[in-house]
Amino acid sequence: MSRRTFFAALTLLPMLAGAVAGAAELPRQPVLNLEAARAVLSAAGAEARRQGWAGAIAVTDAGGALLAMERLDGAGPAAAEIAVGKARTAAMFRRPTAAFEDAINGGRPAAITSRFVMMAGGLPLLADGQVVGAVGVSADTPQHDVAIAEAGRGALPR
Repeated sequence: MSRRTFFAALTLLPMLAGAVAGAAELPRQPVLNLEAARAVLSAAGAEARRQGWAGAIAVTDAGGALLAMERLDGAGPAAAEIAVGKARTAAMFRRPTAAFEDAINGGRPAAITSRFVMMAGGLPLLADGQVVGAVGVSADTPQHDVAIAEAGRGALPR
């Protein structure tokens, strides 16, 4: 290596080190822990029981993995699967599942072919403006599902 090449390489080292150090820094994101998931589940369950609505409630993390689930007395056997699917869909798409139901009913029937649950009752859970998980509810009507999910979402610790 020539002396000129050696000194040119030396001048590049600080820039490379800065680029590597900057690339190694990861962004911080809030995470939904089990305690918070249980708070959401508890508040949603309390609302369902207060109203006399049998159903199932599921809470997932931001990637759609199940954290907590409750099937209330009187809920049908499919309710648990549907609630988990709604929560997973809301988490992965980062939007309420009612948006998909509206799309299907509004002339976008191709959405039905996905493996996601495209029915109202799934809501994303936000912390610091970022999706940290979702709550999904399968009770008796879309309006009741959303009301229960909203009660759960309202209990998310800030």
